[in-house]
Amino acid sequence: MKPISIRTLTAASVLVAFAGVANAQQSNAPASWDITPSVAYGYDANGKTMVYKMGTSNAKTLLSGAKKVKKNTFFFIGENGQLYMKTEPFIEDGKFKYGPG
Repeated sequence: MKPISIRTLTAASVLVAFAGVANAQQSNAPASWDITPSVAYGYDANGKTMVYKMGTSNAKTLLSGAKKVKKNTFFFIGENGQLYMKTEPFIEDGKFKYGPG
């Protein structure tokens, strides 16, 4: 298995979670992510997402150069299909600040 960068891991995590977010918006309930230490998510150059089972033998390599995701960070796909992230409070009065009406 090829090592994955944290940026790729984070991007893929977001894309995997978007299906849950779409369902949550329909029911007006926030969706939680089920991200576990033994799973890695990938977002490749073609926009394809993948899920990988991780081992522990290369944890040092995985963490090398990795950056923590700041609190109050959210991810979204722009109109151009590109994955973006923004770090700022995104909940106002208990609602998603950028949601519909």
